[in-house]
Amino acid sequence: MSDTTSPRVALVTGGSGGIGHAVVERLARDGFAVAVHYAGNKDKADDLVEAITADGGRAIAVGGDVADEQDMAAAFDAVEAAFGGIDVLVNTAGMMRLGPLVELDLDLLDRMHRTNIRGTFVVDQLAARRLRSGGAIINFSTSVTRAQFPNYGAYVASKAAVEAITLILARELRGRDITVNAVAPGPTATPLFLDGKDEATIDHLAKAVPLERLGRPEDIAESVAFLAGPARWVNGQVLFTNGGLA
Repeated sequence: MSDTTSPRVALVTGGSGGIGHAVVERLARDGFAVAVHYAGNKDKADDLVEAITADGGRAIAVGGDVADEQDMAAAFDAVEAAFGGIDVLVNTAGMMRLGPLVELDLDLLDRMHRTNIRGTFVVDQLAARRLRSGGAIINFSTSVTRAQFPNYGAYVASKAAVEAITLILARELRGRDITVNAVAPGPTATPLFLDGKDEATIDHLAKAVPLERLGRPEDIAESVAFLAGPARWVNGQVLFTNGGLA
């Protein structure tokens, strides 16, 4: 196990916005030193780091393309230099584009799968090599792998691949004392989810959930905090955090 006298350290990809932002805030409240990863919006990441440090926490911002192994190796290097090591990887970075399979642009398919599949593979590979004993890898899937909404085919295909990577890596890390799990949110009120949807569609998706509301980023962060901290006996699982959608 890592030194319990110093804070555990988490790297959150996509940590500058949406669910990632909520995850960073929650882990910081739980006492983690956090690295806020961003791909394109450095200002948002810097603002979040500033807010955490103003509250007495420890945080840095790191940039890079999650699908580029050199970018992400540099990000891991920066986190280790700042905090001495990494205990938890939370991979919230992702891309979602919707459309019927028969119409979807193949260049768009390739870009989405590069971020969601290759990106997950790259950061998981680095985490598997570099996380300290007692660590946790937390990937992100989607509840639409069960709900199977039309127009989500390409996106769900990428997230099904994330689940496969997650479940197999958990078995490959036997003996390392590192858990590997995925969180599969349901409809959650983030810019990524709300983009391009009209009010009727959003209301329909909210009503599809037995709790009759969209999830909040904070709801998803709660599951991540569980897997990052006390859930040492949860391993190789997909945790559907969706209010009972499916």
